[in-house]
Amino acid sequence: MDMPDRKDRKVVFVEKMEELQENLQHMGSLVEEAIGRSIEALKNQDLELARTVIEGDDKIDQLETEVEEKCLEVIATQQPMAGDLRRVATLFKMVNDLERMGDYATSIAKITLRIADQPLIKPLVDIPRMAVLSQKMVKQSLDAYMREDVELAVAVGTDDDQVDKLFGQIFRELLTIMMENPRTITQATHLLFVGRWLERISDHATNIAEEVVFLVTGEKKNLND
Repeated sequence: MDMPDRKDRKVVFVEKMEELQENLQHMGSLVEEAIGRSIEALKNQDLELARTVIEGDDKIDQLETEVEEKCLEVIATQQPMAGDLRRVATLFKMVNDLERMGDYATSIAKITLRIADQPLIKPLVDIPRMAVLSQKMVKQSLDAYMREDVELAVAVGTDDDQVDKLFGQIFRELLTIMMENPRTITQATHLLFVGRWLERISDHATNIAEEVVFLVTGEKKNLND
């Protein structure tokens, strides 16, 4: 009688994981959208769009809680072992990273509310480039998880290097602007925070990619080098 029971448990586990992965993908899509909208709101000084990003963070937080609870339920009821347990644990960590990315996008939207009554001290060029790369990294890291694709996961680390370089450019440019005109310091500081938060988003996407490598190979690999 044990064999059918074990088989049924495996079927249930697969079904539960498919449901969790759908939630993960949905959460990732919301985060990608939040990143894009937060930067669009900043560029256009669009208060309504910024508020939409802030309000949407509740949904991301809610999904994180739901997925975490479901992961714990799967562990308690299905008692996964070895590779299956690692798969659940990896997904649990990923939703934490996605939730933090959503928080950073919200913080960027709040910056828009703070400086919307001021003309931008410079055209935003590198910040939107950082955002596009960050969105790409979020998608690639989740795709790597779904496919268990180590090569795709490693490629996320390469994009992270590009994000870091862009932030370096932004830092130097804004520092120069502040030195030349002290009246720009407040807004330039806000824009530095935006760049820093986009860099942190890319770091969290890299964390997900590293978890994918560990899931597939069992080895911890630092993709931020």
